[in-house]
Amino acid sequence: MDEFIKKIYFGNTMSDYITALVIFVVCILIISILRRFVTKALLNWSKKTGTQVDSMLVKLMQRLIIPFLYYGALYYSIKSLTLLPKISQVFDLISVVIITFILIKLIISTINYLLNAYFRRQEKGIEKHKQIKGITTLISILIWGLGVVFLLDNLGFKISAVVTGLGIGGIAVALAAQAVLKDFFSYFVIFFDRPFEIGDFITVGDKNGMVEQIGIKTTKLRALSGEQIIFANADLTDSRVHNFKRMQKRRIAFKICVTYQTSREQLEKIPAIIKKIIEEQQNVTFERGHFSSMGDSGLNFEFVYFVNSSDYLEYMNIQQAINLKIFDEFNKKGIAFSYPLQTVPVKKDNNDSLN
Repeated sequence: MDEFIKKIYFGNTMSDYITALVIFVVCILIISILRRFVTKALLNWSKKTGTQVDSMLVKLMQRLIIPFLYYGALYYSIKSLTLLPKISQVFDLISVVIITFILIKLIISTINYLLNAYFRRQEKGIEKHKQIKGITTLISILIWGLGVVFLLDNLGFKISAVVTGLGIGGIAVALAAQAVLKDFFSYFVIFFDRPFEIGDFITVGDKNGMVEQIGIKTTKLRALSGEQIIFANADLTDSRVHNFKRMQKRRIAFKICVTYQTSREQLEKIPAIIKKIIEEQQNVTFERGHFSSMGDSGLNFEFVYFVNSSDYLEYMNIQQAINLKIFDEFNKKGIAFSYPLQTVPVKKDNNDSLN
């Protein structure tokens, strides 16, 4: 029995193999106990704080930290043995790859959680959560790229030539795709400056609609008539955008024209009549009303009031109610509305008079 234990197999005695196995089993038991203890502690913490940080930590522990600790136990137990140089190099190579992969996943998961938690706390968190998908994808690509470069450098590859080639290639791609890159950077301007957000009703030039999606290259609007309007992000950042969703109140100016046969007494009463009609409406603030001008077709009055809401439908309902009430009041008081009228003088010809 002693001869079997002391006999050397691949540079190690059987006693060494048994010791390595015991080290691995003990490490696994310690990790399992630690896992249960930490999970229980996080659950108790979540009950006290009510945050989602604990759930993120549990996921990171189960998906990344625990597998990393298991591999660490395997690495430590195997490293306690005497390994051939080539086997040791392969094992170290595998370890570097695994550690790099876990660190990249850990960094990406942490950044994604922090971004999601930040935007969920803000107003319209669900809509903003949809917008950050493009940014998180770009961040992931960037971190993976840096991680691969770091890995190649640690594996002994000369990455200076690769980096130089990528730099030259990047310049060539940037020159060939200026429009795409312009839209890409405009996306960041829209995301961070927030001139509009998903759900806002905006007007750009002669086009208007509700923002449905903000992508890396294009922004999609849904027009009132139902069709989808697609803008390049650069077009939006280079244009004057009217955001009606952020309008706190709507200023309304409208005109009324009455006939020249209207008496002076009636003209003096018209501003007071319409002021009373406007002030009877709910969620409305009257500003002014005046006999503004004498037009070609009649006598013009101008009135201004505010609807204390940005809802277009509410404004139209209020204006309709005002118009109907004005029509009724003018009919009661005998005030006639003017309509386009033009008088053309006709000169009678002398020849016609002789006939």
